[in-house]
Amino acid sequence: MQKFYGGSLMLCPSFISKNIFYPVWDIWDKSKKLQVLKSLEKSQWKESVELELYQWQRFKDILNYAYLNSPYYKKLFDNKGLTPDSFRTRADLPLLPITRKLDVRNNLEKFLSVPYDKAELIQAKTGGSTGFSLELYFDKACQEHRNAAALRSDRWAGWNLGMVRGELWGNPPRAGSLKEKIRHELLDRVFYLDTMQINGDSIASFLNVCSQHNIEVIFGHAHSIYIYAKYIHEQRLSVAPLKGIIATSMMLLSHERELIEKVFACKVTNRYGCEEVGLIACECEKHHGMHINAENVLVEFIREDGTAADENEMAKIVVTDLRNQGMPLLRYQIEDMGSFSSRVCACGRGLPLLEKVSGRVADFLKTSNGDSVAGISLIERTLTKVIGIEQMQLVQDELERLKVNRVKGQGYTDNSDQILIGELKQVFGDDVSIDIWDVDSIPQLANGKYRFSICNL
Repeated sequence: MQKFYGGSLMLCPSFISKNIFYPVWDIWDKSKKLQVLKSLEKSQWKESVELELYQWQRFKDILNYAYLNSPYYKKLFDNKGLTPDSFRTRADLPLLPITRKLDVRNNLEKFLSVPYDKAELIQAKTGGSTGFSLELYFDKACQEHRNAAALRSDRWAGWNLGMVRGELWGNPPRAGSLKEKIRHELLDRVFYLDTMQINGDSIASFLNVCSQHNIEVIFGHAHSIYIYAKYIHEQRLSVAPLKGIIATSMMLLSHERELIEKVFACKVTNRYGCEEVGLIACECEKHHGMHINAENVLVEFIREDGTAADENEMAKIVVTDLRNQGMPLLRYQIEDMGSFSSRVCACGRGLPLLEKVSGRVADFLKTSNGDSVAGISLIERTLTKVIGIEQMQLVQDELERLKVNRVKGQGYTDNSDQILIGELKQVFGDDVSIDIWDVDSIPQLANGKYRFSICNL
């Protein structure tokens, strides 16, 4: 069964799509996306101080808007005795309680902005990998800013408007209406490899399409791209070098990045975002940290006690959407952990840097003495130390018991599991019980993503 999706009109030159179809589509769709992109292309080179002032003004604007138009935030402000004027500097941010996923799920209608008709807002849902799915809404202007920011970061990776590209997703979208089909053929110009049923035949077909259409940029789940590259490497297939690889939606492990870059002779661009606010940060061509999408989101790094974390200190990531008037989200905790850096990137952009993302809060495992362990980092370290382990997934349902779903790899011996157990006991202690389950592969979630560390405590 064919597992890639594309169109038939993608033979037109990319410069026609870029210089004719994109501008015409914006006019037809009454969109300002290209205007926003042009503005973002300029603002990224501003000095950091100027960008910070602009970002703070955007925050004040959305704060004031939410107070006047969001029933949820109006009540929250009043209960705390706050007004938008209570926030004069970033030091005042903790005055406003953090918004959590349960707050949104339990008060959805109250989050919606009064001036907007719910039926006219754009609807989205989170994937549910944190335990439950959220229903979300945003207005058209917000969507345009999100899309423009994504286009800007795509260009950092080597893609440009009009270029045909390959994408690796689970359950890829398929054009239904006439408008969607026209857009897919003339603007999006994407061929999909459905990673929910990825196999040798589907990969071979996708490779053939990439060759026929001279696809030079691929985009998709980080681990799915790794599986794709691993198959090519193991089969010793010949592929043309790529101009860009954009990995997103999952943690990009260092050994996966290394193999992907070796196979395609191209640097991987790591991108970070979420359904709730869109793009949060992305690597530039220097690949040293991720630039925060500062014109559209304000990002905080918060300790367990609610105070602001220091530079390079791992903490909870809290974001404010600076554009969404349809459903304002202020100081929203997205259940991820990360750190920031104050260093200046060699590229010269003034955008601040997200130094590291180390996974969801739910991906952090617990030791018997109460310490938290970044599961994804532990897996990455272990895979580089233990020969013969291709993949593994850590599941913690009890404090002193760890389940390991292990996929055998090249070089596996009877001693591999004992070495693995030893490595894990160094972290969790000798009293922890470690159960190793031999599996053929780590299963995907319904949205095509993978989770390699799961804490159910």
